[in-house]
Amino acid sequence: MLRFLLRSPLILATLVVGVAVVICAASGLELAARIIATVFVGAFVLWTVVGMVRDMLRGHFGLDILAVIAMVATLAVGEYIAAVVVMLMLTGGEALEDYAQRRARRDLGALLERAPRIAHRIEGDGVREVPVAEIAVGEEILIRPAELVPVDGVLLSDVADLDESQLTGESLPVTRSAGAEIASGTINGTVAVRMRAVRTEADSQYQQIVALVRAAEASKAPTVRMADRFAIPFTAVSLIIAGIAWALSDDPVRFAEVLVLATPCPLLLAAPVAFLGGLSQTAKRGVVVKGGAVLERLAQVRSAAFDKTGTLTQGRPTLMAVRARAGFSENEVLALAAAVETASSHVLAAGIISAAADRGLTVDTAERAVEVATNGIIGVVRGRTVAVGKPAYIASIVPDTARFEAASGEAVVYVAVDGRFAGTLVLTDEVRPDAAETVAALHRLGVTRTAILTGDVEPTARSVAEKVGIAEVHAELLPADKVRLAADMQPRPVLMVGDGVNDAPVLAAVDVGIAMGVRGSTAAGEAASAVVLRDAISPVVSAIAISRHTVSVAKTSIWIGIALSVALMLVATTGVIPAVAGALTQELIDLAAILYALRALRAPRGI
Repeated sequence: MLRFLLRSPLILATLVVGVAVVICAASGLELAARIIATVFVGAFVLWTVVGMVRDMLRGHFGLDILAVIAMVATLAVGEYIAAVVVMLMLTGGEALEDYAQRRARRDLGALLERAPRIAHRIEGDGVREVPVAEIAVGEEILIRPAELVPVDGVLLSDVADLDESQLTGESLPVTRSAGAEIASGTINGTVAVRMRAVRTEADSQYQQIVALVRAAEASKAPTVRMADRFAIPFTAVSLIIAGIAWALSDDPVRFAEVLVLATPCPLLLAAPVAFLGGLSQTAKRGVVVKGGAVLERLAQVRSAAFDKTGTLTQGRPTLMAVRARAGFSENEVLALAAAVETASSHVLAAGIISAAADRGLTVDTAERAVEVATNGIIGVVRGRTVAVGKPAYIASIVPDTARFEAASGEAVVYVAVDGRFAGTLVLTDEVRPDAAETVAALHRLGVTRTAILTGDVEPTARSVAEKVGIAEVHAELLPADKVRLAADMQPRPVLMVGDGVNDAPVLAAVDVGIAMGVRGSTAAGEAASAVVLRDAISPVVSAIAISRHTVSVAKTSIWIGIALSVALMLVATTGVIPAVAGALTQELIDLAAILYALRALRAPRGI
């Protein structure tokens, strides 16, 4: 309790002044009590009015006016103790909000506290400690036992046992072999390992997550807007009731007695407490939501669209076969394709490069590589022009390109070399194990329409759709096509889940965009309204369920405060509730509403 008061100097000062006023009044020093209360509460009123006027100049008309009128009215009619109690109520409510905010931020900011600051760079025969920001791509790093991997890299040691729970949600350690990519934010096991950095600190996975958490912490929840929807009618009703009580009794004290029961703490504080609790709960389940406004929209989602590769599928494509045309060998086609794909951000590129490495092929560096979004990539490898991509894209370069039907679950990548069709690469990407249940759970939550919006070919997209339970498929789309289709989806609001650079426009355009953050692109994460931090799609369902619970709790807490306040105001019109007793009773109303709002700090059942 003492720590709570020390963290809230204003409420502590109000308590001290309140005790002094009561002691003076009880000792017969009523004038001194009135002066102390008037000066202290008056100063608080002036400070509040300044902030209120600033808000009004910005077009925001809130509920502060009711509290100000209540304090001014009680001072004017000589109910100075009631004025101090009203002020104590307001400062106490704000202190409760601060408590909930600190608790939510503690949960949301756990990643920030763990961010690595020092890396062990290997230099010659020694190891030097340097700031993580100084690590450059290509440098070798030593990761000591139980240390956090500071940047994304490739494992150089033969084997490593890693804890990836912060990124994937997998509770058991995983074993990685030499050549495997390690994401920053994972925790090394009991043996020191060596790795080579493939990204700088700013571009690494963990720092991207940290940036998203900071953005979420800084984001202002829509709780003020939610309260504002009640502000004008509640203020009007309160003033009308108080005015009628004054007119009927011909006693201005009655006006003050009614208004002390109308102070708007439940509306001002209960909803913010609920939304901060919701943000905390989504963070615990691996989803960073960028503010309370997103929670409100998530709670109303009725349609959902999904990218395919890396979203509904695992995003770890494996090469099944190489079909080389006459004049080309399989290894030649694969090596040339891998060289160009090193400059690509598409998820299939990783599978092609990995397959070339598994075969021991030399992968050259492509020059003047240009990626055509969702279609393919073209570049120069040792003087040869190599294009890799969809059949339509390769056919636009080589008209005699032969088309091959993809089997269920397969993706076919076409390759052209120096204007000749060189062959195809057949890859497969498994559907996420939680994808089908996620789609089913969304339907149970009231999402009536689901669709796949993908740049992949239709047979592959339909195969995935059948496995996850989605009937509507739109394939071979450009980014602009995804934006158009998402804009036309009904009913609204529309949710879009994606991971690639080509998903960034639609994630920014829809009502709620959710990016797959573990393996997704930075552009997608920045454009999205929320980011999944685990290598799974099921957290999307958790985020929607939590958002609905949060909004329900916030609205209910507001209505509890309004109902109790109006009922007691009507009773106060009879004069049976003195101003001081009314102010103390309002404390109980505030406490009831805020305690109900704290229910949002617990997840809904079944999550």
